[in-house]
Amino acid sequence: MDTKTQHTAQELPFYDATGNEVEIFDYAWKNRLPLLIKGPTGCGKTRFVSYMAARLGLPLYTVACHDDLTAADLVGRHLIGDGATYWSDGPLTRAVREGGICYLDEVVEARKDTTVVLHPLADDRRVLPIDRTGELIAAPPSFMLIVSYNPGYQNLMKGLKPSTRQRFVSLRFEFPSAAREQAILIGETGIDADTAKRLVAIGNSLRALKDRDLEEVASTRLLVYAATLIKAGLTPVEACRVTLVESLTDDIETAEALLEIVKATFGY
Repeated sequence: MDTKTQHTAQELPFYDATGNEVEIFDYAWKNRLPLLIKGPTGCGKTRFVSYMAARLGLPLYTVACHDDLTAADLVGRHLIGDGATYWSDGPLTRAVREGGICYLDEVVEARKDTTVVLHPLADDRRVLPIDRTGELIAAPPSFMLIVSYNPGYQNLMKGLKPSTRQRFVSLRFEFPSAAREQAILIGETGIDADTAKRLVAIGNSLRALKDRDLEEVASTRLLVYAATLIKAGLTPVEACRVTLVESLTDDIETAEALLEIVKATFGY
């Protein structure tokens, strides 16, 4: 459910900044403010958080939120083992104790009663009450709470409460410009510039179909996958078919139309 990562300064994940998001993150972290990142799926939100955690040398606990996520999943619970009951910290508690970063990805997918547990950590109190053990853990200066979501998925039933949103500094992410996206593909995979340019052109063509033929658009992540497979030796059309076309639609006619865009771009 959750993952912990920690990089050394020599292992910084590749990240190409689009604006002043690195500076804003630094200001928020130094001033002990929580951060909310909103943007479409696959636009670089998670990579940005990984990059910043590595840059700061902090442990990163990432939680993929879903509608069955409970407060106990975040904070912890009592477990039974060897005939005894013992307490096991959840990822949020571990991040607080270690002074690391806790990143809740797609936080709007979590139940509203779960996100309430974040409130004491996301305001000037910066504490985590653990009712089941009676602990009140004060977050050290290095701890940071980060949440993200895709505004395109929001509706009346799934959205952050105003009381939660207004506790965060907020950043908006969009898909990168064509030139920057090409640089990302080259930096991530080592693909040649011409192939990167063609992949980005395909991505932008597919994004133009949003809300007409496709429910979701081609993410930068999927373009990286395509570039990775091409670099490994798969033909460009087949790489795009398995990473872009089949990932975006189950409709056979739509898939064929998308594949024609791919073939035209690569001159087939």
